[in-house]
Amino acid sequence: MTSGTLRRYVPFATSSLQASMQYRADLLVSLLTTSVSTAVVVFLWRAVITQHPDGALGGFSVAGITTYLLAAQLLTLMHNSKAGEDTSQEIVGGDIAVSLVRPVSYPVSRVFMALPTALTNLVLVGLPLVAIFALLFPMSAPSPLGLGLFVLAAVPSVVIAFSVQLLVGMSALITTNTWGVGMVVNSLIVFLSGALVPLDLLPRPIEAIASFLPFQSMVYGPVQLLLERYDGFGEAAQIMLRQGVWAVVMVLVSAFVWRTALRRIEVLGG
Repeated sequence: MTSGTLRRYVPFATSSLQASMQYRADLLVSLLTTSVSTAVVVFLWRAVITQHPDGALGGFSVAGITTYLLAAQLLTLMHNSKAGEDTSQEIVGGDIAVSLVRPVSYPVSRVFMALPTALTNLVLVGLPLVAIFALLFPMSAPSPLGLGLFVLAAVPSVVIAFSVQLLVGMSALITTNTWGVGMVVNSLIVFLSGALVPLDLLPRPIEAIASFLPFQSMVYGPVQLLLERYDGFGEAAQIMLRQGVWAVVMVLVSAFVWRTALRRIEVLGG
């Protein structure tokens, strides 16, 4: 992408950032609701592990599972760019026609709109959330290596999440019930990504299924790297390679579906 092309997309990022900062009450509400939902899950897991005879479950201590859940929540917040919701609304409402006549790629413009949202959620919701829980509960401090690998792994994690959301949004070309599609996909992601339950604590058949899907690279893989729950550098490299492959695959699938849709797109709004 040349500098001239890049300048075409900068306004999308700036407008998205301005919109996020304009509605600060939304960020406060998001922090409150996320804190409550995270607290429920943390208290549940702390109760389960505390009742375990040796005070640990699947290699997770109370502090370890708390750190796992907070890291998973950080990633989930970065995934919430509303790219799928906005795309489906434009398609159903007919506003997509205006977007298609612009001299820019629609999916790329969505990327530039999603990035500020992800960063805003991270900085203004996610980090304060971690700080609050760090004051209230014991947590396992990650090593510099684990933290560095986690930051690197967050990039393909967000790419995969964005691609999935874009595909959900494009389902509006087939059905107007994108809410139902989104609910099903989000439920699968929460369960099979490891955001709610670490995958190695699931029954073996379900863990095996999850290992063949892209969702585990969205949460479980990055948190594995953060907590250094891997056997040597080789396994860590394998986790990151799997993430990279899934990120590329999901981008290619999204691009293919978008190009196919453009050939027969029918604007439902008029």
